[in-house]
Amino acid sequence: MNPFKPLDDKKFDIFHIKSLMTTGMGVFTDGYDLSSIGIVLLTVLSAFNIHKGSPAYNIYVSLISGSALIGAAIGAIVFGLLSNKGRKTFYGIDVGLLSIGALLQAFVTSPLELIIVRFLLGLGVGADYVLSPMIMAEHSNAKDRGKIIALGFGLFWGFGATTAALIYLALTALGISPNLIWRIVLAAGAIPAASVIYLRRKIPETARFLGRIKGDLNELKQVIKNVTGIEVNVNRNFKDDKGFSFYLSKYWKQFLAACILWFLFDIVAYSGILFGPSLIASSLGLNSGTFQLVIEGAFIVPGGLIALALIDRVGRKPLQVLGFIGMTISLVAFSIYKDIAGMTFSPLIALMLYGLSQLSQQAGPGSVSASGMLGVELAPTKVRGFVQSLTVASGRIGAALTSFVFPALFSIYGESFAVAFLGGVSLVSAIITLILIPETKGKPLEESSREIEVMEIS
Repeated sequence: MNPFKPLDDKKFDIFHIKSLMTTGMGVFTDGYDLSSIGIVLLTVLSAFNIHKGSPAYNIYVSLISGSALIGAAIGAIVFGLLSNKGRKTFYGIDVGLLSIGALLQAFVTSPLELIIVRFLLGLGVGADYVLSPMIMAEHSNAKDRGKIIALGFGLFWGFGATTAALIYLALTALGISPNLIWRIVLAAGAIPAASVIYLRRKIPETARFLGRIKGDLNELKQVIKNVTGIEVNVNRNFKDDKGFSFYLSKYWKQFLAACILWFLFDIVAYSGILFGPSLIASSLGLNSGTFQLVIEGAFIVPGGLIALALIDRVGRKPLQVLGFIGMTISLVAFSIYKDIAGMTFSPLIALMLYGLSQLSQQAGPGSVSASGMLGVELAPTKVRGFVQSLTVASGRIGAALTSFVFPALFSIYGESFAVAFLGGVSLVSAIITLILIPETKGKPLEESSREIEVMEIS
């Protein structure tokens, strides 16, 4: 008997809801922290007397925007490797880093200090991007795993970004000094992170870690009984003694595809996250807070709801392919429209075209690749943390790269070219998904990752 079958067959209940909230609030914080800097970026630069005419303007824009992403790439690798010492062993440390990093932003006195603090914050983001989807997946049932990850990692991220925009708009309406607003907005990210430190320390270790990596059958039985109420009869140890090289040589193609897809997705996504509220919003005549709120509320959240409704019915692969194609069409249409219409363009039409790219993004790859779903579903338990860390780091590298490339393209070649370039990246991503990514909906993790082919269970 497969001892994990009771977990895979368990109906969605209060345990899943509690786990979802415990993991989801960290993701909420990730969304808040990584989007809030885009909302207040111009205010931050102005506070330090850095303006568009300043010699170091472009480098500060890129470093302040990208430092957390570089930290996230490093944090992902470190905590991905550590995850084989225990999924929950380091769970709580990630949001602890997020809390400290967010709070310190209120007290920086120079752009360099802000860059360093946001790098620290990024270490926590990277750790959470590895640990949260993996723990979600290993505790989930097979039938609802897609919805659980898409909600806990996709929509919660959007809720965090929306909250950042609401706080910014509320503080602005109250007439608070801009120099104080950006400090409050950035530091407020410490609150949701700190709120779940205790809960994360109390979440049970995953049965798959206990059985396949630690080899502790007594703990394995106890966790399954506590979660499902079913006693499993496991009489033989099935700890995985195979090395990383075995799985990397056997399944490297699907691991590489997952890494490339998150890398390409974040090039597109973080161009909008980091510079949408500044560069694109200003071209539409909107302030950063209003732009962010409209994009999140009218497009990204509805896109996430579409993903929730379809991801366990239609499947991951079709949603991602169609999402990338929708992004391509919308971004290219935005680019062509702005180019043809020139100064007579309608801000409403342009906003709708750009917004549709965000809806397609969240309905597809934003709820699949960028939720960490491919890494956790395609990788066997023994290498799941490491593979997930590689996919996360790939995404963060893409995001950090776009923090330098997109503003340069925008400045040198103009908005239309920069946005059309993102459309081209989306099209390439759709093709890679179609060719290289298998469907995993409704399958136990051991089947979706093909781990079942090498497992020995009595």
